[in-house]
Amino acid sequence: MSNLSQKKREEMLSYLNQLKEIHTDDESRIALEKIETALTEKKYGLVWEEHEEEVDKQLVHNIPVFREVEERKIVSDEIEGFNFLLEGDNLHSLKLLEKTHRGKIDVIYIDPPYNTGNKDFIYDDNYVGTDDGYRHSKWLSFMNERLVIAKDLLSEEGIIFISIDDNEQAQLKLLCDQTFGENNFINKLTIKTGDVYGSKAAHIDKTFVKTKDYVLIYRKSEENKKIKKVPLYDSLSDLYDTHYTHIIDDGVRYPIMDYLKENIDVSNEFKKHGLYLNKKNINKLLSLSDSFKKLFLKKIAPKLYKDSQFNQKLPDEIKNEVIRKGILNYNNKLLMSTSGDKIRHLQAFTDVLRFSDDSESIYWRTIPRGDCWTDFAKDMGNVGKEGKVLFSNGKKPLRLILQLLKWANTKSSIVLDFFAGSGTTGHAVMKLNKEDGGNRKYILCTNNENNICEEITYQRLKNIQEDLPHNLKYYKTDFIPKLSEEEDILSSKLLDYIKEMVELENMCEIDGKSRRIILSDEELQLAVKEMKEEGFLYIPSFILLTNDVKSRLDDKNIEVIPIPDYYFMEELREVNEL
Repeated sequence: MSNLSQKKREEMLSYLNQLKEIHTDDESRIALEKIETALTEKKYGLVWEEHEEEVDKQLVHNIPVFREVEERKIVSDEIEGFNFLLEGDNLHSLKLLEKTHRGKIDVIYIDPPYNTGNKDFIYDDNYVGTDDGYRHSKWLSFMNERLVIAKDLLSEEGIIFISIDDNEQAQLKLLCDQTFGENNFINKLTIKTGDVYGSKAAHIDKTFVKTKDYVLIYRKSEENKKIKKVPLYDSLSDLYDTHYTHIIDDGVRYPIMDYLKENIDVSNEFKKHGLYLNKKNINKLLSLSDSFKKLFLKKIAPKLYKDSQFNQKLPDEIKNEVIRKGILNYNNKLLMSTSGDKIRHLQAFTDVLRFSDDSESIYWRTIPRGDCWTDFAKDMGNVGKEGKVLFSNGKKPLRLILQLLKWANTKSSIVLDFFAGSGTTGHAVMKLNKEDGGNRKYILCTNNENNICEEITYQRLKNIQEDLPHNLKYYKTDFIPKLSEEEDILSSKLLDYIKEMVELENMCEIDGKSRRIILSDEELQLAVKEMKEEGFLYIPSFILLTNDVKSRLDDKNIEVIPIPDYYFMEELREVNEL
């Protein structure tokens, strides 16, 4: 494995030594020693020994392409677009996605290897252990190359979520600051993933037991600020808040205790459970009686208010009307006057009632969630059952990714995960679409180490079809040599893989009916003749449309979509075919 930084430094230092032998005067010697010091001294910031992967070497002499595995295609709706599962080294997939999706990805979620030293991070077919002196450098080289591409793939409004733990979170934060810009850092979430019991408790006399992971969040640019996020809410322990002391019924305000005492159903509930009817016992009764809980939510909560300060200056006529009427709705605020003619704002209890985002969502009094997400230990206990696949190596809870996507608030979007693992991100995308009516599509990338792509990722996406039906295409990465002894020119070979690129870029299927790809004049004439009303033709730049063909296509309302020249332009230039 090559340490590129070390090689470069040694080459430069060797050259400096040669210069020292040639330039022996004091001025030159001092200058050369300063250069040598600069080369060898430590720098402030994130500096690592850059390493080269075997996959990089493959790209020197080969062009990555996608090849569809037709038998794994899933079609649940003939009209809907497609999602994609890409099998192969994710760097190869990312290189191809650069051609089809640069600036088009709205959300990226990744759960990269944590580099724990416990056989979770493979670099060049070898596990990186804690005894590897370049352990962090290899991980940073590995991540840096992929994150640079990830940034290019994000739209200007795009956002990236990265799961990580303490092994590399400090290095990852600096790397992301460098890649996405420190000003584009949004937050670092702390996710509680467990509790200290069982075998974990055995270590409490040696260390603080790990019960958390993190999610780093970065935006592509300031444009992301324009997208309003969807706040998440956690339920509070008590349903009733004793600050809500006003009942408003038919425009008349009552103290809550007077209202409750006059309500026979409420009085009977308190008596039935041996409780005095007072504010202190409301929450106690709510915990004891389901019937009172239903009564409270249905009949009491919609009429319940608390008063708070109101510092806005009111026009005199409005203030006088509040004092005269006692209660007045002004600019969507309910105002009341006190005995001293002061104006107060009445806040509705229903404003804090909603279905929570807890592991067991309930309709309850809630509080906005901050950057500490404490309710995922239970999810981690059930994560093995999700998707009906056996996968225990860092599987993330479905609810975690679903809520990250929900918060991002991009209902019509493309979501990318290039460390797909068991396919949780794809599952979360489709589940959230069902919940909020969204039209998100996913692209998942993973290698097939231990048959994970075939037997875990794909199988999970297949398993959820009954509840979450959606279309899926399965691609594998392949390679075309840039130079070979065969007579066929490279551009002709690459035409065989254009269909997959067009399908991926347009998230569709070239079905040969309503969607056709045209690679010759003969195919064009046939398509014009055979295609019915409505459809799409994907045509490369070397095929020219006559006015007659354009007219006939317009009559059939068939849209012509150019096949981009940039798919393999750089590679063809490299071998002098352009």
